[in-house]
Amino acid sequence: MPRYLSLVRIDETDVPADGPSPELMQRMGELIEEITKAGAMLDTAGLLPTAQGVRLHLKGGEISSTDGPFTETKEVVGGYAIMQCKDRAEALEWGKRFLKVHGDEWTLTLEIREIEEG
Repeated sequence: MPRYLSLVRIDETDVPADGPSPELMQRMGELIEEITKAGAMLDTAGLLPTAQGVRLHLKGGEISSTDGPFTETKEVVGGYAIMQCKDRAEALEWGKRFLKVHGDEWTLTLEIREIEEG
């Protein structure tokens, strides 16, 4: 069965000031439990803000690093999930349901990509 990586993209300047509400966390927890019981969820987590991250860049054989926050970037990865689904349609359905639990207060992009096996 194919595995899929879902990347939750957010604009860190456009998230609710208090972060996810307790109600959102409950709805998300219930959905993650459902996905897990269906046998699709392999791993998931949110990521800390980019202010606590670092980027490594390779150019011309030289590595440089940049400490966060990454102000030049509009959207950043805010979380991820790795799911094993029977097909792309199932991965997309779980993704749509994940987006819907966030309601109107969030603006998110969910990128879903099949993981290359081999």
